[in-house]
Amino acid sequence: MGEWIRGMDLSSLLEVERCGGRFYDHGSSGDAMDILKTYGMNMIRLRLWNHPFAEDGSSFGAGGNDIETTLALANRAREKGIGWMLDFHYSDFWADPGKQTIPRAWQGMDVPQLEQAVHDFTAQVLMRCKEENVMPCIVAVGNELSNGLLWPYGRVPEYGNIARFVNAGIRAVREADPCAEVMLHLDNGGNNELYRRWFDAYFANGGEDFEYIGLSYYPFWHGTIQMLQDNMNDIALRYHKKLIVAEVSMGHTMEDYQKYEKLPKEQRKGMATRPELVKKVPYPMTPEGQARFMEDIQAVIKNVPEGLGKGFCYWEPAWIPVPGSGWASPEACAYMGEKGPGGNEWANQALFDYEGNSLPALEVIRDFQPEKA
Repeated sequence: MGEWIRGMDLSSLLEVERCGGRFYDHGSSGDAMDILKTYGMNMIRLRLWNHPFAEDGSSFGAGGNDIETTLALANRAREKGIGWMLDFHYSDFWADPGKQTIPRAWQGMDVPQLEQAVHDFTAQVLMRCKEENVMPCIVAVGNELSNGLLWPYGRVPEYGNIARFVNAGIRAVREADPCAEVMLHLDNGGNNELYRRWFDAYFANGGEDFEYIGLSYYPFWHGTIQMLQDNMNDIALRYHKKLIVAEVSMGHTMEDYQKYEKLPKEQRKGMATRPELVKKVPYPMTPEGQARFMEDIQAVIKNVPEGLGKGFCYWEPAWIPVPGSGWASPEACAYMGEKGPGGNEWANQALFDYEGNSLPALEVIRDFQPEKA
């Protein structure tokens, strides 16, 4: 893709809408996808979980992104002329550096069986995409793989197994669509040591080639924006891959949203942007601070050497606080081995305020001119 990517992760959108979420731009109500498209969005990112349901069939929550939900959103984007990025988690629920839980249907398998399961699941999903004429532009094989995937077999430092599992996914993508581009995605975008160690080990263990390195960058967790710039500059020249900040966000307020979420305190997850973390961020948690952050992030990406910085995906800009749309159900927490609770922890980082009104950062995203950066 040659176009500057202005991406948005809208994985939870259907759930938010079902729970009563509404969106507005300068007072006019509209489809969140339509509003975001007017501000330059040209790609959506959608996560995929294997089977995000409890034994009684109830959703694990957080968007409930099984294949049907993900394809419904992908088809909606296609009808609006928007491309999409598919993000395989290879888990029944959240997979990230703190947890990479094997899907329940795969538990008990050994390494060769897991390798085959990754290939077959990836192939089956992409066959569905092909049947519905909604093939993704970019496929992320795994989500935030900093500590591996399919634990314990593919947990760092088991890079041999990590490469086997990732290679299985990449092969399935190549077989399904030779034109689709593959992304490998780590978190902690300011940590250059992590990226060098991980990708050096991946290639040393026979890791297959791919097109994109994806980075997560949250300023309250992942170091300074200069650290992100330094890391991207280094890995661009070291690995010669296209780079995309596959997850990024910034708060627009520290005002509480309990009255919107309508949960008792003991059932609320609370903001990810804890006050002690926010103190480290050199941007105020205001609409203006959020806008300035997005201006700077885009400049960082565009300044990567050799034109290898290709854009970003803002993480969950439409996950506004509505009753019933939270991070995880009790059953989901049990599956992941976490205590919970499972309310919304992201609402103050959306690109819409708590009432669903578009925020000024969207204008910065729309008006950024990468050719002049």
